[in-house]
Amino acid sequence: MNTPHGPRIRSFADLTGPALDRRRPVVTLFSGGLDSTYLLHRLVRAGFTDVHAFSADLGAGEDADELRHTTGHLGVRLHLVDARRTFADSFVRPAIAAQAVYLDTHPVSSSLSRPLIARLALDLATDLGAAAVVHTANPSQNTLRRLNGALDLLGCPVPYGSPYDLDPVDRGDKARELEEIGLPHLGKRVASVDANLWCREFESGVLDDPEDHTVPEHLYTWTARPAEPPADETVEIAFAHGVPTALDGRPLPLPELIEALNHRAGAHGIGRYSGLEHLPGGHKVLELREMPAAALLLKTYRHLETATLTAETVREKMHLEQVWVREALEGRWYGELRTACEEFITSCAARVTGTVRWRLARGSAQTRAIAAAAPLYVRDREAWERLSRPSPRW
Repeated sequence: MNTPHGPRIRSFADLTGPALDRRRPVVTLFSGGLDSTYLLHRLVRAGFTDVHAFSADLGAGEDADELRHTTGHLGVRLHLVDARRTFADSFVRPAIAAQAVYLDTHPVSSSLSRPLIARLALDLATDLGAAAVVHTANPSQNTLRRLNGALDLLGCPVPYGSPYDLDPVDRGDKARELEEIGLPHLGKRVASVDANLWCREFESGVLDDPEDHTVPEHLYTWTARPAEPPADETVEIAFAHGVPTALDGRPLPLPELIEALNHRAGAHGIGRYSGLEHLPGGHKVLELREMPAAALLLKTYRHLETATLTAETVREKMHLEQVWVREALEGRWYGELRTACEEFITSCAARVTGTVRWRLARGSAQTRAIAAAAPLYVRDREAWERLSRPSPRW
């Protein structure tokens, strides 16, 4: 099987056929949810004796003890990797500079996390000499092409993919089967939740129908309505060369800065999004999310960008932003076109230094000050008019 690119796994038959040696290690992506837990169960039931569940901590706040309980119950080894800083610095940071918003509806999220998860899983599989890398995305999830696309561009040499691609399993059937083996809690989840430090996203289950959907309030964490609404407040966000660096004058590493903003802006109900994303073939699916820090950081960046770059540069960058977003969405994070777009975006970011002060109130954020280190804006219009007035001819 050590070809330049491993063949795809698209069904449970691909896992249980003669092509895979069930005595060799197999790496599965594991979130602790219904789909990934059921896949572990099926692998164990099929006779795989060396199953490795890979989980990347991207700042979602998962219960590590619950992950250990599930994998221990199934006799599977858990690999939990802290990738928060890498995710923030190498994936979220360029997304802020690229103003990575899908068709003006919502900031992208899983498009950023999937290529990192794929790379880390492939690193683990290489270290273990694994026979396959398996995940649980299905055709109605854009994650399918993002994980497969990343593994393909990274040159995964062993079979990879999702058995749910061609073999969907009813949610109720998965829950009942897991309950029978002593894991009853997984079937009680009303929607699929995908979370990291940048986003909490909800889809499927009770949120399947775009024409009739309401997110159960208990799913919200950062934007949950407090018993006592917070008083209006100000927050000042600083950027240096396109990178968020401080809140209210206090320097913070990017993961901590994002976490702090999620709670401060989220307490005011800022950062809820809904939108439709396309699937291969043109159909659309509903996704809802909460992203308070993203809401403020993206707007702050745009204000400082327009304060420091010429209008023509910003217009050209706005075109390339959507090319960058498209490539990430389609699973081509490691492709040459997104990388080329990022070169231009990074050159623009070098000038983006300054601060924006926001006034936060219930459901809104309004600017109170925009201060750039090398501004193009005018602070005194009348003085500018006097200075720019043509000299009289005598």
